[in-house]
Amino acid sequence: MKNNKVLTIIIILLVAIILIGGIAFVLFTQFNKPAGSQEPTIDEIVKASVEVPEITTNLADNKIVRFSLKIQTSNEDAADELTKRDFQVKNIVIQELSELEQKDLEGKQGKQVFQKSLKTKINELMQEGEVQEVYFTSFITTQ
Repeated sequence: MKNNKVLTIIIILLVAIILIGGIAFVLFTQFNKPAGSQEPTIDEIVKASVEVPEITTNLADNKIVRFSLKIQTSNEDAADELTKRDFQVKNIVIQELSELEQKDLEGKQGKQVFQKSLKTKINELMQEGEVQEVYFTSFITTQ
């Protein structure tokens, strides 16, 4: 009889330890997920993006470039701010291009360097969020 009570107590303790361990594991994994690990949906990206209409300007080597941009921001408030700063964005684009020659914009790498430069300069203006990506929606240079 005494053996049955000891065995019952041991089983209850083992079950309790397993349950506590399981609950602790679940809580640990749930609370240690990295913040913001969930990617935005395409609808959220579109709402947080701003279209920059076609810009035509001269390059440093007197060639002409014509292109359009779509700028993805971190949230809708940032997109609203960027829409209001449209004239400042165009100014940054024109100033940056006035320092470049056509060869600087050739190929994938040239365009990526220009996109990164625009992202950095525009982010210096932003107060309500940040620019996450700069996309070309059209891009033409003259020979």
